[in-house]
Order: sequence, then structure tokens, then C-alpha cells
Amino acid sequence: MLVLLAAGSVFFPGIFLGSKQILERLMGWSEADAVVISARYHGNRQSGTLRVQRTTFMSQSDQCSLSSSLVSSLQAVMASSAGWTIVSSCRDVLKDRHWLADAYILFATPYFCYDLLAMFLCYWFRLRVKGHQKAGPDGSSVRAAVLGFLRREVLMVLHHVFMVAFCCPASLVWRRGRGDYFQGLLFLAELSTPSVCLGKVLIQFQKQDWLLHRINGAAMLLIFFCCRVLLFPYLYYSYSRSSVFKLTTAPPICCCRYASIPLYWVPLVAPWQCNLGAALLWPLQLYWFSLICRGALRGRRAQEPSTEERTQSAPTQLGSPPRTLPPHPGAHLLEPVLDPRTKQKPEIPHINL
Repeated sequence: MLVLLAAGSVFFPGIFLGSKQILERLMGWSEADAVVISARYHGNRQSGTLRVQRTTFMSQSDQCSLSSSLVSSLQAVMASSAGWTIVSSCRDVLKDRHWLADAYILFATPYFCYDLLAMFLCYWFRLRVKGHQKAGPDGSSVRAAVLGFLRREVLMVLHHVFMVAFCCPASLVWRRGRGDYFQGLLFLAELSTPSVCLGKVLIQFQKQDWLLHRINGAAMLLIFFCCRVLLFPYLYYSYSRSSVFKLTTAPPICCCRYASIPLYWVPLVAPWQCNLGAALLWPLQLYWFSLICRGALRGRRAQEPSTEERTQSAPTQLGSPPRTLPPHPGAHLLEPVLDPRTKQKPEIPHINL
């Protein structure tokens, strides 16, 4: 148990720091240089005074964000693989056991603590870029950064704290060795994480016009809806089909049979820990899915041409001149009248006030 916890505590931060160091060496910038140059770039991006391509350097904020996305995607692939292995090996969804169910929970629990720290580092370096801070942080700035991070990422922080404080004990202790199949299904929810991370990276480097961004967006909508939104209803459906109760009839028949329970009975007979976890986690998935849908609609509207552009670019008939707007009926009243003697426009006298 302690070995798996220690392994997870070393593995995820080690991958993050290692990938960050590789990116820093490949781009050739030190920490201070990256922060200063990135600050100048962001400050003069609109005016164009600093002519540096976005892909020629990578700030500390970019390095942290890219490394965090890499670790999150790696954890998602590992969790999904473990979940598929557990689900495919369990015939009895209530009683069958698999060693990966408890082992991966212990290994992945430190990931949520690491992920909070990684998100705060990304937020902190982004603040340094905006504030042009080259010196080390003092206590007041760190405190303000922590409070700002908690206000900005309050839902994600609550999600990670709930996963460590409640879901981990519920999965290891309160399950009492039952329901490894459902634990594997919960692992499969991480299938949507790689597409979410790829979308963040493409937006970070301003590649929204790429075809990859559109394909990834469609895949992210579908996978997130199937693996996170529909996950909890499917968990209750599976429980209703597998929760059998022994029904006996009165003599003289004296026979017994097994029958599944209706779906609406599941919240009444399921453990309270399962109901509490679903009640807190499913609304978060619905909220995040609504944000993804709003982002997709916003990107769709940004790509559509405006009404004026469609009017100007409308095709004309073959051989006909381009379409022009008719003049205003009162436009001739604004034109100056020519002098009948000189046939020129009269000069407007200058009046000193």
C-alpha cells in the first residue's frame, strides 16, 4: 500500500519536471529570460513592436501547461487501460475481483495532489508574465496568487479534494471488496482527458484554424458525453440488472428464483457512499459538458462570415457587372452646386470666430 502511494508520489511529479526541463533545454531559454521575453511579447503583441513568432519560444507558463497536459494524458491512458482490463475480466459485476482495482487507486491518488500543484504553477507563471515580475515572489504575492487561484479554479479544486478525501477511502475501505466492475467503469471516464488536453494545447498556441482542432473538438464532445455524462446513469442501470434478490413462493410450490430490481429502486438499495458520490460528481460533469458545448458554438460562430461579408462576396450572374448598393435618395442634396460663371465649386469662406 505505502509502496504504491510512494510510487505515484514520485512518478507523476517526476514526469512533469522531466518534460518541463526537456522543453526548457530544447527552446534554449532560462526561467528569467522566458518570463521577460514572454512578458514583452504579450505586452507588445497588439502593436507588433516585438517581431517574435509564437512558435520560436516557450515561456514558463507554456512549459508548465504543456507538461501538465502531457502528464494528465498519460494518467488518462493508464487509468483507461486499467479500467478496460477490469471491466473485461469481471463476469459477475458485484463479486468478481481484480487486483488492478485497488492497486491503481493507490497509485493514482497522489496524482490529484500533484495536479493541483501543477495547475497553481501554471497560474503563477501566467501572473508573472502579466505583471513583468523578474524577482522572486514574496509572501504577500504568493498569498494573493493562492487566493486568486482558488477563486478561479474553485470547482476543479473541490473536485480534486473530494476525490482524495472521499472517493479514495470509499473505493478502498467502504466497498469491502465488492464492485470492482463499477470501479473499472469509473476509470474509463478518463478516456476524454487526452482530447481535452489536446484542445487546450491547440488553443494555447493559437491553432484554432487547424483541421486537427475541429476533429478533436468533435471527438471531445462525443467521448465526454459517452464517458462522463452517460456514465452515472449506466452505473445505476448495470446495478439494477445485476442486483438480484431471491424470491421464494409459499408452499406447496416451494420454488425460488432470482430477479433484477427496477431502475428507480437502485438509489434506495445502493450504498449511500455511491449515491453521495454520484450526486456530487455528476452535476460537475454536466456543467463541464455545457461549457464544452458553449465553446464549440462560440468557435462555430466565429468561423461563420458576417452578413456584410456574405453580401459583398455574393456571386453575380455570368456577364453581369458586380452588385453595388443603390445610392441614397437624398445624396444629391449633399453635393456642392457649381458656379454657373466659372463652372467650379465655390470656395467656402473662412470665418474667424
